[in-house]
Amino acid sequence: MKRFTKYVKPYWVYFVFGPILMIVEVIGEVLLPKMMANIINEGVAHLDVGYILGAGVMMILTAFIMMLGGIGGAYFAAKAAGNFATDLRSDVFAKVQKFSFANIDSFSTGSLVTRLTNDITQIQNVIMMGLRMMLRAPGMLIGAIIMAFIMNPRLAVIVVIVMPILAVAIATVMLKAFPKFGIMQKKIDRVNSNIQEALTNVRVIKSFVRGDYEAERFARSNEDLKESSLNAFKIVIMQMPIMALAMNLTTLAVVWFGGKQIMVGDMLVGDLTAFTSYIVQVLMSLMMLAMVLLGSSRALASAKRVIEVLDTEVDITDEDARHKDMQVTQGHIQFKDVVFRYYKESEEPVLQDINLEILPGQTVGIIGSTGCGKTTLVSMIPRLYDVDQGQVLVDGVDVRDYSLYNLRQGVGMVLQKNVLFSGTIMENLRWGDEHAEEEEVRKAASQAQADQFITGFTQGYETELGQGGVNVSGGQKQRLCIARALLKKPKILILDDSTSAVDTATEAMIREAFATTLKDTTKLIIAQRITSVMDSDQIVVMDEGQIVGLGKHEDLLAGCEAYQEIYYSQMDNEVTA
Repeated sequence: MKRFTKYVKPYWVYFVFGPILMIVEVIGEVLLPKMMANIINEGVAHLDVGYILGAGVMMILTAFIMMLGGIGGAYFAAKAAGNFATDLRSDVFAKVQKFSFANIDSFSTGSLVTRLTNDITQIQNVIMMGLRMMLRAPGMLIGAIIMAFIMNPRLAVIVVIVMPILAVAIATVMLKAFPKFGIMQKKIDRVNSNIQEALTNVRVIKSFVRGDYEAERFARSNEDLKESSLNAFKIVIMQMPIMALAMNLTTLAVVWFGGKQIMVGDMLVGDLTAFTSYIVQVLMSLMMLAMVLLGSSRALASAKRVIEVLDTEVDITDEDARHKDMQVTQGHIQFKDVVFRYYKESEEPVLQDINLEILPGQTVGIIGSTGCGKTTLVSMIPRLYDVDQGQVLVDGVDVRDYSLYNLRQGVGMVLQKNVLFSGTIMENLRWGDEHAEEEEVRKAASQAQADQFITGFTQGYETELGQGGVNVSGGQKQRLCIARALLKKPKILILDDSTSAVDTATEAMIREAFATTLKDTTKLIIAQRITSVMDSDQIVVMDEGQIVGLGKHEDLLAGCEAYQEIYYSQMDNEVTA
């Protein structure tokens, strides 16, 4: 667990003093039975009320000190575990934020959520439990055994016989339970994924009347989790009956043999009472150790899953960038012999032999059939993916030589899937520039043709958006996303089919606003409608990961077969409509 040392060091005081204070409680627990024995043997047997009162006061004082030690130990354990988990969760979340699209593709969203929540909580719980019992359980075990041998070595042999049997039973339970906890965590992943999909896409589910299907799918994954949990815990639950049986049989044996010693005068009644308490303490300490080991086995499975995330090599970094201070100032883009595969072992590339130059300030339309690689092509510019072969240059510099921050600051991207966050419209738009004045925000909204509908809301820019922007229409959501990107004032603006839900009149006004206010910004427009790109400075036609046409609308209409097919199919549809 050296991987987690960095999360312990800042809070070493809590990690050290928590167990130490628990030792204070242990010392008290070990002393109390002996004190009680003395009261019975000396005070009660001789009717010495003064001795009983004095010893009683000492017991109360000891119990009070124990309470302070227990409270302090629990407090420090909670602080240590809470801070450890907070820092670990922050680092895992930060690591996920650094993931490339390819890294994210290797984990399901539900799995990442489970690792950030349930798995780290399991580690937190075992740390808190471990700090409270790490010294307390062995301290009580050793102290109680020592006191038992001091008081009556012959009876203490019973404990020596029982302990190895219990240790073997506990170890067997742990070894059988551990692999089942790893399986259980994977089942939790699946349940989380189903919940997330169902809640995120609840409108689609309702519109297709698939509620029963989703309920059945969730029931299956939930049933799998139940079976997996039962498989793990039906082994674990054997532990408590075994411990209880051992405790009762040992106590019975001690009382039996101890009673005989009392009858012949070899043992006092108070000593037998204390000895019975020590036997209970020995078995209780073993039970606490078993609980720690059980929690540790589950936490170990969770820790491995967390480490998988932390140790995942981020395949897109700027560590080797040669121009980390350089910023995008012109918006000149070049693709040179670019080849790309999503999966490195794939034979067929997604993009092949891409050569393209886009001059600063140009408006470039990209069109082609679904799945031909349009989105993948533009994703290379801000390094959401890296090329397998060739180069992508921005302002004459390979994108891999920029810092990721400076490169992405210079690129505004409105993705195919429009995403808004919980909060006000103003807060969402200021994702583009968190320090933007209200006037700047309104200007960007006006350029995206969003100001009019925003001001139509009762609370205007302070209108609260539901998660994902569920309380605005698809067209409104697209315009808000465009405004957010414009507020960033990028030198390169990428619009990935971002006006598909907007009517043609509004789309024309957006294009007109771009032409007048974004003259120096390089604009790449991916579209399905040919009318969205036909006025571009140049149009890129793609098919099966290759550029099959490049030029203005008139030139492509005259000489590019793929473009002609798109154009005439859409024009025929408009005439028919």
